[in-house]
Amino acid sequence: MITIPSSTWQTANQQHLATALAGVRTALQQYVGRVQGQTQNQSQDAGGQAAPPEVVNDDFGTDLAALTSLCAAFHLTSFERDLLLLCAGVELSGSLAQLCHEAQGGKVSYPTFSLALVALPDAHWSALTPASSLRYWRLIEVANGESLTQSRLRIDERVLHYLNGLAYLDDRLRGLMEPIQTTVMLPSSHQQLAMQIANLGAKGESCPIIQLTGEGDDDKEAIAAAAGNLLGLQLYRLAGSNMPGTVAEREALARLWEREAILSRSALLVDCEGLDRDRARTVVEMIATVNGLVLVSSPEPIAIRQRATFRIDVPRPSTGEQRQLWQQGLGIALSGSKGELEVPLAGQIDRVVAHFNLGSPLIQGVCDRVQLWQGSNGNQANLSEFLWESCRSQARTRLDDLAQRIEPMAGWDDLILPVAQQSLLREVAAQIKQRSMVYDTWEFARRGANGLGIAALFAGASGTGKTLAAEVLARELQLDLYRIDLSQVVSKYIGETEKNLRRVFTAAEAGGAILLFDEADALFGKRSEVKDSHDRYANIEVSYLLQRMEAYRGLAILTTNLRGSIDSAFLRRIRFVIQFPFPDLAQRLEIWRRMFPPKLPTAGLDWDKLARLNITGGNIRNIVLNAAFLAADGGEPVQMKHLLRSAQGEYTKLEKTLTDVEVGGWI
Repeated sequence: MITIPSSTWQTANQQHLATALAGVRTALQQYVGRVQGQTQNQSQDAGGQAAPPEVVNDDFGTDLAALTSLCAAFHLTSFERDLLLLCAGVELSGSLAQLCHEAQGGKVSYPTFSLALVALPDAHWSALTPASSLRYWRLIEVANGESLTQSRLRIDERVLHYLNGLAYLDDRLRGLMEPIQTTVMLPSSHQQLAMQIANLGAKGESCPIIQLTGEGDDDKEAIAAAAGNLLGLQLYRLAGSNMPGTVAEREALARLWEREAILSRSALLVDCEGLDRDRARTVVEMIATVNGLVLVSSPEPIAIRQRATFRIDVPRPSTGEQRQLWQQGLGIALSGSKGELEVPLAGQIDRVVAHFNLGSPLIQGVCDRVQLWQGSNGNQANLSEFLWESCRSQARTRLDDLAQRIEPMAGWDDLILPVAQQSLLREVAAQIKQRSMVYDTWEFARRGANGLGIAALFAGASGTGKTLAAEVLARELQLDLYRIDLSQVVSKYIGETEKNLRRVFTAAEAGGAILLFDEADALFGKRSEVKDSHDRYANIEVSYLLQRMEAYRGLAILTTNLRGSIDSAFLRRIRFVIQFPFPDLAQRLEIWRRMFPPKLPTAGLDWDKLARLNITGGNIRNIVLNAAFLAADGGEPVQMKHLLRSAQGEYTKLEKTLTDVEVGGWI
């Protein structure tokens, strides 16, 4: 774990490094003396003082000096240690650079392998090979030159700072990896998983790659961070999408990370969410070569044959665990105590748990926001509303990238439908509100999640109010409404449609959002007779969608202009089928009356004549809106003449002709 060393350790570490450098300086002085025909007694350091005695690690307490730790971690020989110190000393001391200059006959003032082999004790040629610890771990860099032994040697900057006791992430890893700094409350089931990971990670180099599978990326990350804390490791996250493309770059990154993991006691979490097969294969090839604790976060297992793996399925916290997290988190946020919640929020917590399926980090995030809000407001008046809106805000983050969020503005009064359809819509709202009572308290969900999803089919001609009804439900339930763009969901590539659907449902699950598959005929149409592989794959897409709809906790609304185009297999799994009829005369009259905003100036409108137009509510809205622009441009209130002109344009768009029966006597 990257921590700031104490001042006592820093002082002792600097003394230890200075003593070690003095030993290298002495060796160089002795070599220069031999070359110049001087005796050892004439050799002194640049300041005219003899080299100080070597210090031991007892002054460091439980922590070793940086040099000692590095030599032990990378198994450096005494010669490799002195060669590394020689390179470090040139960077830290001008007098040591001068000695290098004298030792090499005044030709160069930088370290070389040639100088090290003749000046440092216990020299061996194997330290020069690419397989040696110094070069394999890139502790030193060899500049390009005509001769290996005469090329300039330079200590790696990250290693130099490490020897001086400075801890930071290597600059070459910044932008690719980010530290995970999270200490969230974990439910007991996730605490057990963190301990299991820690036990595996304690095996060191024999630790397998640990695959964390499941839908909740935030939960997997929190568990991995908790395991890292148990092991005293700093966890870093690497997005699989950031993995270099070439083999050489991947190998360089792998080696650089392994070195960093050793220097800073770190673990790696590779996020493979949303990767295609080729990219996932590239990620696997890289992580299979990395030693140390490596975790992989993915929705499904990834085949890794080059190294042993251990799979852990990470479920979302159960309803009871989420309720406990909310009670504890809000108790701390509002009262600063770990005891029971002291505010009247028990009913609101039950409502939150019923509608939102949030993981530990998101719950913690909401509780932190509540704490900030409490500090600035100091009252409980609007606490319940703030808590609900905070949950919606936290849950919608990932879904905003996958679908179009619709801000619901319409209420029940804006919806003009027959009594039967109105009653069915209210039943839909009631089932969403009471699903926790029926599924959890009355244990209807005990036998599994399939069949518990609430899906509704809205069928009817364009403009009859299907999307408006979805808005009304979203506003009534105070839930987010998302329209799914089928052009971005359906893919011609095998497996991509299922992947896109999984991402949509998974992201929506956290917030219980209402999913609106508008004009869903293309995706939810009749399954075809299997004549070739394309038909078989199309049927697989349909089957996968059925499974996700049945398991989805929220409300999925499908809209279609042609009910007959929907497969009967879908209809058996859809709980509500609501037919939106073409509005009759009375309904059109009411729609016209409600379509004009209160501040819109009007003059001489005849509602009965307007209701003669045989069109839907959507067309009526277009006519009123265009008429308003015509009136505004003319500096007049909206009149029948403006509505007539606008209606003519709307009918032209519909490829219909206005009849005298419809517009006779308008002006």
